[in-house]
Amino acid sequence: MDSELFYNISLLDLLFVAAIALLVAVSGGVLYLSTIEWRDRRRQGRDKKM
Repeated sequence: MDSELFYNISLLDLLFVAAIALLVAVSGGVLYLSTIEWRDRRRQGRDKKM
């Protein structure tokens, strides 16, 4: 019965899951890079005050 579930997955379902996975990966990357840039700008501002 479980094996029937894997054979009933259509191409559109597979593409939908792939699109959601890519969206999450890209959003996570953008969030990561934004956080790193914000942290670096904060450190540079702190170094200029010293």
